[in-house]
Amino acid sequence: MTTRKKWGIALITLLTVIVIGVAGGSFYLYHFAFEPTPKVLNHSSKKNHSTLKTNQAWLKRVSKQTWHETSATDNLKLVADYVPAAHKTTKTIVVAHGYMGNKEQMASYIRLWHRQGYNVLAPDDRGNGQSQGNYYGFGWPDRLDYVKWTKQIIRRNGTSSQIGLFGVSMGGATVMMMSGERLPTQVKAIVEDCGYTSVSDELGYELKQLYHLPKFPLLYTASWVADAKAHFNFLHASSVEQLKKNKLPIFFIHGGSDTFVPTKMVYENYRATSVKDKQLWVVPGAAHAESFTLHPKLYEQKVAAFMAQYLQ
Repeated sequence: MTTRKKWGIALITLLTVIVIGVAGGSFYLYHFAFEPTPKVLNHSSKKNHSTLKTNQAWLKRVSKQTWHETSATDNLKLVADYVPAAHKTTKTIVVAHGYMGNKEQMASYIRLWHRQGYNVLAPDDRGNGQSQGNYYGFGWPDRLDYVKWTKQIIRRNGTSSQIGLFGVSMGGATVMMMSGERLPTQVKAIVEDCGYTSVSDELGYELKQLYHLPKFPLLYTASWVADAKAHFNFLHASSVEQLKKNKLPIFFIHGGSDTFVPTKMVYENYRATSVKDKQLWVVPGAAHAESFTLHPKLYEQKVAAFMAQYLQ
């Protein structure tokens, strides 16, 4: 066998190994990030565990309704809790939960808004809680589902409805991604807490943090897997690009010590929208989704005051 042939075989073997490795890595990344499988993430705060349990018990016993919706794509059955205000009102806050979360995980926030006199609608996203689906949408297909939820509020509560959007972590990204869509005029304002700039930015950051891997090529090949299996391209899923089209007042909140969705992302999100009515609160010492936990009274005061300006 000539040297040239040996080199040719070696090159083909190397390329085959690379292709197999990239393909395997792409399917693993999709499986780990997008499929609702048991996994352990190290960003979860234990500081609010007892408070959350108390508020989840409240959510179980409070008077509420179960609402249903069909997803904007893939024909999935979605479920939400609707908690009417103690005194009748047309003002409703839509609450979007985080990654691997559900409406019950948002009990503390649901109670916060209920305490402020609002109706609260808290859906389970695709692949979460009681809703159908075998993938997490990271807020991108979900943004269109939430638009449908706002329209259902208007159908049920009337055209005089006033709606605020609120989300934490992936939910924060969800409401930011909603901001670039054609929303009903009844949607008046947004509060987002620790949402990411884009799905690719967040996954790329986690690839580096967890596995010390660069974005290229895994992030791009994994997007092909997601497109085939979950029917959306996460490379298009950008809070920043959606915020450029935003016309609603928006309040950005982020922990100053967030290492899961790095704090720097909130500054890029804040700069992306050109609306005059925007606020930014970076909470010193707060890790991911810990701002409310560390400063519950101040947090409630700030978000309530902001929303009250626009839902009158």
